[in-house]
Amino acid sequence: MDIRTQAEALEPYIIERRRFYHHIPELAGKEFKTTQAIAEDLRAMGIEPRFFKKYTGLTAEIHGDLPGKTVVLRADIDALHIKEQTGLPFASENDCMHACGHDCHIAMQLGAARILNERKDELRGTVRLLFQPAEEGADGSKWVMEEGAIDGAAAIYGTHVWGTVQAPLIDITPGFRMSASNRFKLTIRGVTAHGSAPHLGADAITAACSIVMNLQLLVSRFNCPSDPMVLTIGKINGGTQYNCIPDHVEIEGTIRHFRPDNSIEEEMRRMIKGIADALKVRWELEYKYLNLPVNNRYDDITQICRNAAVKLFGEESLTRMPTLMSSENYSWFLEKIPGVFTFIGSANPSKGITGTNHQSTYDVDEDILKRGAALAAQFAIDFLNTGGKKISI
Repeated sequence: MDIRTQAEALEPYIIERRRFYHHIPELAGKEFKTTQAIAEDLRAMGIEPRFFKKYTGLTAEIHGDLPGKTVVLRADIDALHIKEQTGLPFASENDCMHACGHDCHIAMQLGAARILNERKDELRGTVRLLFQPAEEGADGSKWVMEEGAIDGAAAIYGTHVWGTVQAPLIDITPGFRMSASNRFKLTIRGVTAHGSAPHLGADAITAACSIVMNLQLLVSRFNCPSDPMVLTIGKINGGTQYNCIPDHVEIEGTIRHFRPDNSIEEEMRRMIKGIADALKVRWELEYKYLNLPVNNRYDDITQICRNAAVKLFGEESLTRMPTLMSSENYSWFLEKIPGVFTFIGSANPSKGITGTNHQSTYDVDEDILKRGAALAAQFAIDFLNTGGKKISI
């Protein structure tokens, strides 16, 4: 039986597990029930899980009958603080939701695990299953690497279901796929005064408004137009009384980009300082580097993955999705070991499935789940069969 046929036979199992995990979403770092349920699913296959000491999530290994390298298959497992509005019979009943499709990632990985566990005689090495917590919190990949999740591995594979791509198309495009993500919090401190006497104070709100407007110049006037960048202010909080000059404002936002350095933070600090000095307010900036760009820069591994998809589903299964300004915690793995990141389209307007990731109405065409399982399994086998050596492209 080939892998595609095997995955099709497992489709009821994969869909059932997706629905189970969809019903019990848990936030980043708190995936306790999810972790235990995954462990039980693996033990039912005869695969022993290894829990992390400090964090949720786990790893497990499938050892082939033949010696070889280790390849990691990664699935993220956390949900979002979104109240679900899909109306699905297996919808979440708490204030969390698998609105980014991580329930699908878990189910596809379990399907791949069953396929690979039944084909151990073909495996030249070891497949390590990584169920990673806290992708949405942007900490999970660093947590699990701290506990050795990718130690000794030759490559890693990751995937994401995506709501702006038509099901069941698969994207395995070389180069940049997702942007870096930075987060900032700016605190402005002024001097209070009566609203009728602004000259006696230092207006933190006026300074905040000026800074918010001028920060967009970092995108439109200080950034190369051919180098994508987004700066979004998502939160402003300040003031206590309608007729008082406020002395404290907090601004929070995100920046998405592909720069390989810290130049955006430097430019941001220079601009804030100039405005703050002119308006006689003090300021503090907390700037965090959350995720790096996701870059399919390992041509050999990307080609192994593309070949696997074509072997399973034909050339017509592939699409070329535009580079995204969203980000992914998976990027930190690619700084440590070679790998590839893929997308599987989840939209199907004919079935009324049109929501996108992070929406309260997000759902997927479940017909794609068997494809995700098959592709992960086929990639693992094909990569191990190359021995991690270069292949011709």
